[in-house]
Amino acid sequence: MTVQHEPHHPPSAPTGAVTPRARDSLRKPAFWNIGGLFFFYFAIWQLVFTFLGPWLEDQAGMTSGNIGLLNSVMALTALCLQPFYGFIQDRLGFRKNLFAFVVVVGAFMGPFFAFVFVPIVELNQVLGAVVGGIYLSLVLNSGVGVVEAFNERTSRANRFEYGHVRLFGSVAGATASLVGGFIWAANPDNVWWVGTFSAVVLGVLLFVVRTPRPGEKGNAAAGDDGASAEDRTGDEDRPRVTKETVLRLFRDRSFVGFMVLMFGTVALYDVFDQQYAIYFGNLFDGVGDPQVFFSRVVFVQILLEAIVMVAMPFVINKIGAKRGLQLFAVVLVVRVVGSALFTSTELLVVWRLLAALEMPLMLVSVWKYITRMFDVRISATAYMIGFNTAKQIGIVVFSWVFGLSYDAIGFGSTYLIMGVVVVAVTAVASVLMRDDRGRVAPGAGDLTRAAP
Repeated sequence: MTVQHEPHHPPSAPTGAVTPRARDSLRKPAFWNIGGLFFFYFAIWQLVFTFLGPWLEDQAGMTSGNIGLLNSVMALTALCLQPFYGFIQDRLGFRKNLFAFVVVVGAFMGPFFAFVFVPIVELNQVLGAVVGGIYLSLVLNSGVGVVEAFNERTSRANRFEYGHVRLFGSVAGATASLVGGFIWAANPDNVWWVGTFSAVVLGVLLFVVRTPRPGEKGNAAAGDDGASAEDRTGDEDRPRVTKETVLRLFRDRSFVGFMVLMFGTVALYDVFDQQYAIYFGNLFDGVGDPQVFFSRVVFVQILLEAIVMVAMPFVINKIGAKRGLQLFAVVLVVRVVGSALFTSTELLVVWRLLAALEMPLMLVSVWKYITRMFDVRISATAYMIGFNTAKQIGIVVFSWVFGLSYDAIGFGSTYLIMGVVVVAVTAVASVLMRDDRGRVAPGAGDLTRAAP
């Protein structure tokens, strides 16, 4: 079935679409291959973001302010790179060059932290924060857009739900958190060498993954079916991504609202979690190492996240991606404010576990809103600018400020301020963003009614 696509008017949901069963995806080798890409990439992601804060404080001796600076540099680097990455990835289509670059940089994680980062921090913490932030951003804050965009497009090309294959990332997070806790207890430095190992496996899986070639079935996922003759490039018959195509995004009020929402919700989701492990450890009243205990809490949270992810595409198809993003913001406010006001170890665990609902709501809603509301030929650009760049601007603004705020007024008071910001930004964005219900992404016409 060919779905015609206009740049600003994505098609409505088909009325006679065949409803595939989600379990049919399990029979497709591409499903497992892309799932493996998600698994080993997000194993690296989870190891870093679970243990980076405590490692920087305990092993590298950095202050909360400089930890916040490092996270701001990560975001600022991504902010500079995302527009270029998005444009390049859309030009590449299904080619793997940019993804491969992310993998190669990730493979040097162990050597970087063992032989480069610590000596720089001992010389100067601010310089260490800058160098560490740039390096980690190439793998994570900047690299994640490349990974997500490539895998989402390849998922639609192979006609299975992005949310279903994305749950491999959640399983990876749960596994990395659990295994990482034991690694941390044995030797915290070994966390980075596990990151190197994961990057090597990721590279092998990327090498063997097969993607549609021009003219093959599945190329609608790149928007080829909607490209006019003048928007195609010569021999390869691929849609051309032009500056004007990209600039049209910024004249779309839904895209502006989407960026505003990402700036003030997804960014604060990350900022909130950056030093939450430290906050948890300070208030922990149990027995044993608080970071080992926290890693097990994260394991349970991400395992629950994977279960929720199975059903989430069905839920978002019913309620719409805009409403899914609004619901994500509501859960974020509850988690942030709850962590400020109710601080027993048991309730802090509950607030962390709520992220099992947040992440699936956000991930599935973001991609469905992008591919339904904007030109699918520039879905990578829309994602990297609308989601990642907006998020990184938020992280740049908030990470260092709130890092200093933790030192000045404490975690609890800072969390209350975060909650107010999330509510205000969500209200503004909700007015700007148009409803996506009744629309469907090119290359996913038969997935809109798929049951989980």
